[in-house]
Order: sequence, then C-alpha cells, then structure tokens
Amino acid sequence: MATDGIITSRKVEKKLQVLLGLVIAAFALLFIRLAYLQLVEADKYKVMAQQNHLRLIPIAAPRGEIFDRNGVRIVGNQPVYTISFAYLGVEDTDRVIARLARILVGEKSFQGKTAEEIEQEIHKKLQEQKLRLYEPVPVADKVSSETVSRIEEQRLELPGVLIDVRPVRHYPYGDLLVPTLGYVGIMDQKELEENKDKGYTLGDSWGKDGLEKSFESYLRGRRGARQVEVDAQGQPVRDLGVKEPVPGDNLVLTVDARLQRAVQDALARGIARVQKEGYSQARAGAAVVLDVRTGEILALASHPTYDPTIFTRDLSPQEWNEAWAKISRDQSLLNRALALYPPGSTFKMVVAAAALEMGKITSRFSIYDTGRYKYKMDWKPGGHGRVDVVRALKVSCDTFFWTVGAMLGPEPIARYAREFGLGQKTGVELPGEHAGRIPGPEQKYKLWKPLLDNVQRQMDEIRKEYEKRLAGAGEGERAALEREMNRRLAPLQEQYSKIEWELTWREYDTLDMSIGQGNNYYTPLQLANYIAAIANGGTLYKPYLVKEVVAPDGQTVARFSPRVIRRVDVSSKTLEIIRRGMREVALPPDGTAAGVFAGAEYSVAAKTGTAEVHGHDNHALFVAFAPYEKPEVALAVVVEYGGHGSSAAGSVAREILDAYFSLKKAPPTAGLSKEKAAGTQQAAPAPERPAASSGNNRSGRPVAAPQAPSGGAGRGNSSGQPAGVTPPAGSGGGTPAAGPPPNEGETVAPPGTGNQPPATGGSPSPSGSAPEASGEGEGQ
Repeated sequence: MATDGIITSRKVEKKLQVLLGLVIAAFALLFIRLAYLQLVEADKYKVMAQQNHLRLIPIAAPRGEIFDRNGVRIVGNQPVYTISFAYLGVEDTDRVIARLARILVGEKSFQGKTAEEIEQEIHKKLQEQKLRLYEPVPVADKVSSETVSRIEEQRLELPGVLIDVRPVRHYPYGDLLVPTLGYVGIMDQKELEENKDKGYTLGDSWGKDGLEKSFESYLRGRRGARQVEVDAQGQPVRDLGVKEPVPGDNLVLTVDARLQRAVQDALARGIARVQKEGYSQARAGAAVVLDVRTGEILALASHPTYDPTIFTRDLSPQEWNEAWAKISRDQSLLNRALALYPPGSTFKMVVAAAALEMGKITSRFSIYDTGRYKYKMDWKPGGHGRVDVVRALKVSCDTFFWTVGAMLGPEPIARYAREFGLGQKTGVELPGEHAGRIPGPEQKYKLWKPLLDNVQRQMDEIRKEYEKRLAGAGEGERAALEREMNRRLAPLQEQYSKIEWELTWREYDTLDMSIGQGNNYYTPLQLANYIAAIANGGTLYKPYLVKEVVAPDGQTVARFSPRVIRRVDVSSKTLEIIRRGMREVALPPDGTAAGVFAGAEYSVAAKTGTAEVHGHDNHALFVAFAPYEKPEVALAVVVEYGGHGSSAAGSVAREILDAYFSLKKAPPTAGLSKEKAAGTQQAAPAPERPAASSGNNRSGRPVAAPQAPSGGAGRGNSSGQPAGVTPPAGSGGGTPAAGPPPNEGETVAPPGTGNQPPATGGSPSPSGSAPEASGEGEGQ
C-alpha cells in the first residue's frame, strides 16, 4: 500500500513538472512575442492604432476656369453637395447602407428607384472599389439640402457616411463655345486604369472632350485632405487639420466671347432661314474666324450646340435620357469645325495658284466660256463669255478651271493644296482633328481596291461551292449546275469589270478635283487657315485657341505665341492675282457675292462654294477675308445641305464680319445677354440689309443633282466610267454615309439625320454605297 502511494505521488509530481514546463514555455513565448511586437513591429502597430481613430478625407480641387481674350469668364465653378461612403470594416455596414438608401429615395439621381435598388447600386460601387478601408466612394452627387439635413439628423446611425461640398462646372453663358470647350465627367473604370499612375482615384472627374480634355493636366488642380479623429463607431470627434486643395490653372483663350456669340447666332439664324426656304435637310453647320496676322482663333462655332449644364445639373434618369437622346440625334457633341466637307469652288484658288506658279497660264490667259467643256456643263447655261483667272474667280467659272485643271493634272493641284495646308492637320489643341483628303491616283486606287477584292471573294466562294457540287454530279446535272453558276456569277462579273475600270485615275477625276469636288475633303478650320495664308501674303500659321495658362495666384504657367508652320511656296505676284480675284467676287455687277456685301462699310475679298451631294441638297460654303487692303481676319462658313454658297453661307459670313467690325470698341460682355447666359440657343432677329444677289447667277432652289455616272463627274455625262457602278464612300463631293472608312480615321460631316455616335462621328463599315458629288452648282 505504501509503495502504491509513493508511485502515485511521483506520477503527480511528474505531471506537475510537465505542466509547469508548459506554463513556463507559454509565458516565454508570450514574452518573446510581446518583445517582438514592442521592439520590432512597434511602428507598424502605432500606425494601425492611429488609423483606427484617424481618417484622411480627400477634398476635391476646383478645376481651373476658362476665360476669353478679354477676361470674360466662360467656364467657372459652383459648389454642390456630394454624399460618399467610406468602408470602416465594421460588421453593420449593410445596415448603414440600407439606412442611407432609404434616405436617398426620391433624389433626382435615383428617381424612380426603390430603396432596395439604391442599396444594390451602393453595394456595386463599393465592390468596384474593392472595399478599401477609409477610402470614400461617391454615392450620390448634387443632392438636395433636405437630404443633407436628414443625414445630419441621423449621423450616429450612419458611420462612414460623409457629406462634402464638391465644385462642378458652371457655364455663365450657356452654350457659348460648345463643343470646343468639351465637358467634364466622372472617370470610368477603363479611364481610371489608364491614368492611375497620374494620381487619379475612383470617383474623380476629368475632361472628356475638347479643351477640358486637351488641358486636363493644367485644369485638374491638386486635391486636399482633412484629417479627422473618430470614435469607436467611426463618428468624427474633432478636426486635426486641413490641407487645402490647390485649384487648377486657368486658361486664357484667343477667342472673343462677344464675337463667338455673334457667330453662333448668325449660324443658327442662317440655318433657320434656309430651312424656311425649303432646304429641310439644312440642320447643321460650322464657322471659323481667324486672325490672319497670328493664327489666333477668334471664334469657332458648330451648330447645333447643346446645353452643357446637362453634365452638371441634377437630372432624373428620364430627363437625362431625353437630353442625351437629343444630343445623339443632333450629333451636337461633334465639333463640325473639325469635321470634313467637300470644299466646292472655295478650292479654285488652289488651282489658280498651281497654274500661275507652274507657268501653265498667266494673268492675261483667257478662254471663251460657252458653258460647256467636253462632256461637262457649267453651272451657268450659255457660259460666262471671255474670262481670265481674275474673272473666273469672280463669277466662279467652272469651264475655266476644268480647262486649267486638265492642263495641270492631279499631282500639281495636290502639291499646291498641301502647300496651303489642306490635307494636313493644323495642330490645333483639340482632340479629334483630321488631316482631310486630297484626291489622287494612289488614293483612288486604295479607295476602290477593297470593293474589288470583296466582289472577287464573292465570286471565288460561288465557284468553290459549285466545284464541290459538280464533282459528284452526272453529265446532265453538270450542265444545269454550270448554267446556274454562270447566272449567279454574271452580275458579279459585271460589277467587277466596272470597279476594276475605276481603279485607274481618269480625266473626269481631274476635272472634278479642279472645282473642289471628287474626293476633296477638308475641315472648315483648314479652309479658314488656307484663306488666311492668301490674305497675309503667304504665311501659314498654326491656328491656336489658348493664349496663356495662368496659376491661381496670377503667375503665368505657360504662354503660347503665334507659330509659323511655313511660308507658302507661292510668289507674292500670284497671291496678289488671287486676292484681286477674290475681291472681285464681292463686287457688282456679277460677283457671286456682290449682293451679300452690298452696303458694307468695309472692303472684303471672298469666294463662294456650292458642293453638290448626290441624294441630298448641296452643301453651302463661303470663305472670305477683310479688310481687303489690310487684312485682319479670315473666315470659313459651311451650312450642311444649305443650297447655294452665297445665299446660305454668304449671309452668315456677312453677319459675322459686321459683328467683328462693330464689336471692336464694344464692352467685353457686349451681346452676352442674360437670355444667352441662361443657355438658350435661340438667335436674335437678323439685322435688315439688302437681299443677296449675284448678278447673272441662278436664283431659287437648285435642281436635283444629276446622277452622274462618273464618281462625281459634274454637269454632263462622263464618257469614261461605266454606268451603274456605285462609287465608294468619299469618291464624290458628298458626305459618306456608308462605304469604306475615310482615310486616317477621319470624321466626315454627318448627314442631317445624324445616325453616327455622338462625339466621335464614327466611321461606317464598308457597304459599297454612298452619296456622291456631281459637280459644282455655283450660283447664289
């Protein structure tokens, strides 16, 4: 018994020793761990502890403002309430979001949505942010003060919900200078990924288009932050300091807001006027005014415009959808001053320069115009009689330029077009500028070759299909299958032959090119710059919109000065002859713009243009510079499907030049009325003046453009191109609505119906059909 007790005692003692060892080991581990945390990871846990009770709340920086050349604010900022949610890592996050969703019911940005739907939307935004601790995610923008009050009343039940004041864009003069200004929007996920290394975060806004996009790095500013101490529930206890945001830099433009308003109104009036005259397709256009001495853009207008406040106002989903549907229908985000149009007769100064410079003609060279050149008919039946180069410009004699164009050929014409900056980007500081198109043999081949290859593929597929069927057919069946195959191949073979014929440059292509038709496509900005080079004696400037970038403290960050692209390789003698011809255009008795400038108190040199478009009314174009003796400004006006150049675009040009000279001594805000400031796009009544007349030119609506079998052959029928083949998009002077995409991703001026996506204009996929030009319908 005693022995058993000793053994039991020893077992207990051994167990106690093991237990004691385990306790000591545990304490040793705890001590080591504590020492490690205190000595090695002290800084880490100190930061974590601070993060538990400190919050860094970002403060959005106001974007830089945009001013005109006279200091008039065109774009400013105004504050709005923004609700954000910062994930705090607490378990009752779902409850907080549900409560917040109930408060937001009825807000315009969530109009029509239930609390459950709003809750799901908030959860989705948080998931996109991947629930990063303490990083605020915008939940609702431009909320009402009533909603803000309700959130403040329930502050204790809404940990992580933040109310901030965010600056948004303000447009004191409504649609002034849109879409050149562009607009600001919240970055999407793709944009954020592409720019995350530049300091952007989810919910940041940035320039989506126009100057807002081009000068984003200057305008964006630097965000600030507020450091706040919070309690265990995440509620603010006290402010520990604020790092104020730094506003973005301001832009000072070359644009004169007074003139810009006058140009937009004149363009709107002109389009409304031609619609009343029966040109129902005339719904859009563009106008550009340049300082010929510097390249400064004084006005850049595109019609129709849109109300830019739709991107800043608190709109319900229905209101937004309606507004966006109108923008999409009108394609009003498309800056038509940078879109492509056939130049029509405004191109004739290029042909004149080429012929004079190459010695093909002199100023004394003349022809007798009977109104016909080979298979083409001049716009004026019976012709213009004896014409030299000056008179040919004055009366826009097609026959003269067909004659001279045939003497030159396409390459010299193209070379001098490039000399004047046509077919090349001007370098203006706006996204989406296109080079345009100068026609030529190589360009034509590239345009038609894809269509030929497409027909060849169809024929090969048919032959391949019948090869298989013929392989297993009997003698009688083979004959029937061969006849069936040949019937299917016959129309394709005919189409193939016609397109193959079109691969080669033909005489009528040169003739079309000589009067600005065919495959000529340039932007209104290019046309204005080309006229400026003629006016100033041959200096081709880079057009620009921004004079200065100025910091909030008034210091100049960047200054932009006139920049010469090159001196045009055209003699002063030739330029003087061309200027004289353009001056004659505006003089009676038969200058094509004589009636337009009747009674003007300034002298002007001009050129009308009427580009015929198959299937549509003609595009109306007008270019000019003034004063003639000492040029200051050049302009280009395009009215899509507006009829005649002088009556449709010329009347707009007259109003623009009247405004330019009358506003010289006017106050900086002259004409910028409260009505315009409210964003209305209605134009004031046009001032009365003598009606446009052009001497012997036609009056009234033009007859329908002939279905010229040539790819824009002009009046009369081409003796070359096979009938029945539809030219590819862009082969005529019209607006491609289908067919191969334009060169270099260009945006061609859309048809008046506006089917292409807004902002980009789109490039339609090949279909092999498109409107084509059929000559120059000059006249009023």
